[in-house]
Amino acid sequence: MLMRMHAAPSKPMSFKPQHFFNRELSWLEFNQRVLDQATEPGNPLLERLRFFGIASSNLDEFFEVRIAGLKQQIEARSPQRGPDGWTADATMEAVTRRVRRMTRSQSACWQTLLRPALREAGFRFLRVAELEKTDLQWIERFYHSEVRPVLTPLAIDSAHPFPQLLNKSLNLIVKLATRDGRRNGSRLAVVQVPRVLPRLVLPPRTDARRNYVFLDQLIAHFLEDLFQGQTILGCWNFRVTRNSELYIDEEEVANLLSAVEKELQRRRKGDAVRLEVTRECPVQVRMELLQQLRLKPEDLYVTDIPLHPTQLLSLCETDGLMELKYPPFIAPITRPLRDQPDIFAAIRQRDILLHHPYENFQSVVDFLQQAAGDPRVLAIKQTLYRTGGDARIIGALMEAVNNGKQVTAVVELRARFDEANNIQWARKLEEAGVHVVYGLVGYKIHAKACLVVRRDDDGIRRYVHLATGNYNPSTARFYTDAGLLTCHPDFGEDVTTLFNLLTGICQFQPLRRLLVAPFDLHPRLQQLIQREAEHARQGLPAHIILKVNSLVDRECIQALYLASQAGVKIDLIVRGICCLRPGLKGISENITVRSIVDRFLEHSRIYFFENAAQPEVYLGSADWMPRNFYRRIELGIPILDGNLRERISSEILRLSLADNVRARQLEPDGSYQTPHATRGEKLRRSQFEFIALANDTATPSKKTGKDPLYPQVKLAARRP
Repeated sequence: MLMRMHAAPSKPMSFKPQHFFNRELSWLEFNQRVLDQATEPGNPLLERLRFFGIASSNLDEFFEVRIAGLKQQIEARSPQRGPDGWTADATMEAVTRRVRRMTRSQSACWQTLLRPALREAGFRFLRVAELEKTDLQWIERFYHSEVRPVLTPLAIDSAHPFPQLLNKSLNLIVKLATRDGRRNGSRLAVVQVPRVLPRLVLPPRTDARRNYVFLDQLIAHFLEDLFQGQTILGCWNFRVTRNSELYIDEEEVANLLSAVEKELQRRRKGDAVRLEVTRECPVQVRMELLQQLRLKPEDLYVTDIPLHPTQLLSLCETDGLMELKYPPFIAPITRPLRDQPDIFAAIRQRDILLHHPYENFQSVVDFLQQAAGDPRVLAIKQTLYRTGGDARIIGALMEAVNNGKQVTAVVELRARFDEANNIQWARKLEEAGVHVVYGLVGYKIHAKACLVVRRDDDGIRRYVHLATGNYNPSTARFYTDAGLLTCHPDFGEDVTTLFNLLTGICQFQPLRRLLVAPFDLHPRLQQLIQREAEHARQGLPAHIILKVNSLVDRECIQALYLASQAGVKIDLIVRGICCLRPGLKGISENITVRSIVDRFLEHSRIYFFENAAQPEVYLGSADWMPRNFYRRIELGIPILDGNLRERISSEILRLSLADNVRARQLEPDGSYQTPHATRGEKLRRSQFEFIALANDTATPSKKTGKDPLYPQVKLAARRP
């Protein structure tokens, strides 16, 4: 059990609500930047489709969590206001307007850009009636053998109440004619589109054409088979989004694992928060659906795109068609480990910085696998937040147990939308003999840490991996993250103490090097910001660079405002939500904010403080949000090696700040604009420069000929 020792936020300073952006609207602007990549002509077609699907998936989660939360605040008549001064009602009204603008952008993107471009590239989306004879015959066989057996038509009448539809499931609402002898009428029925079947059906062909049929349209074509003897007046697609937050009173539950499992079952049937219908759906049918789902007209969204567009992402996995995707990039192993088979010997020589996905995550996998098989290793302890269930990570821990080592895994069961996956793997780890700890009451364990205890020739030594991202080799190929491998004694002692804190009953004591939320991370960051402000007042070098996913915490924003007023130059690289308003006269004139949305998801957190020409650099697992500072176990990881500090500041941060192709700069009015380029300035696309650097540092034996990626990127990077 963790002793609660953190302090609540102190009384806020006297900045006004107009000095802060609304959190929800800021997130929606981020998702618009993702959607904008689907319209970017410099991106390959299937990558544009991928961005389109990601933006749609993001918006789904926004409704499942954020809109659901706003609705609950409104129903409870909560008087709570954010730093921007808005009530839940005012926020909901503004958010609804912004989402409707975004859905119109989605429709325009699909109808006028993506669908025509896909058709030109050979991807055709046809109705069953438009198929050629051989394709139609195959579709009929497919329907009767694969589809019909799993369909269940659901009537809606006094004997058949409206069905409990699963969250985000795709459905058909069918209008049927009725006759009672004196007058004609109609009734409704529902057909759920099976999730177990692919959304896009592709009849096999001998030529290269790809004539796809949407599964829902295939089912619609054969509705008379489901409703034999009935007259079908029409059918239309609809989809329901439900509240997907987990509600667990951890103080009252005896078994956190069982409680999470029960809540996962309820999530699929949570209160409806959004109804999506196709434009052809009649008004009368829309109103009936709203009534059945206990929703209001403002919860209705009419769309011209295929419902559940994330299922279109299967097209991105089409074999071949390399000209429609980003050129392949296979990240090299980081140089210090490239020619050193003994990873522990390499770590003893120097601290090793890992920059993913530009350096291969296999180094982290090797670290665990070597530890599992090394007879000198005595124990392994690891936190697991989102693993993706990778067999190499989980398998290494199981192998270590089989080899007689003491193995502990701290598994966070409440990693949003990964709960079921984490429960499954936690059980397998337990069955293999791993000592599994299921988080902490009141806190999510978001820190990424692995400790290996090894008996070296000169005694016991602790090897540590700390990182900004998850132990997930799959997402490590698409997320930008940074990690540190070290055997510095202070880090070994700190991580040992951290695991004792997570698995035992003890009171937090400040660590030697690491900063830990919810204890000393937030106050220490405040001190570092204030120190920069004092240096600026004394005329000493003062500069702050932050790279985070979200900046929401009011106290941190206010501290940055005060530092700006003192003359500190502040450069913020904030991928998503940013509640700080830059460029305000007398408030934030020395602050710039930019966001980068590109091929990889910007995920690394880096905190740089100039400190009068003696820089301090931290990697972090935490974004600057109240939940990270007060409701999660997070780490701030100081970089002690001067060469690594220089690499982070002069390479990673400098290139990110130089990006003028995919970066967008936040303006005082809340809009995001392409950074102004001076005449003759070179176009810089940071992610592809990192790829070029990775290829340049690869040894000849690791390269496979001349890499074509970067020259193509330079051409594609030119603004239209």
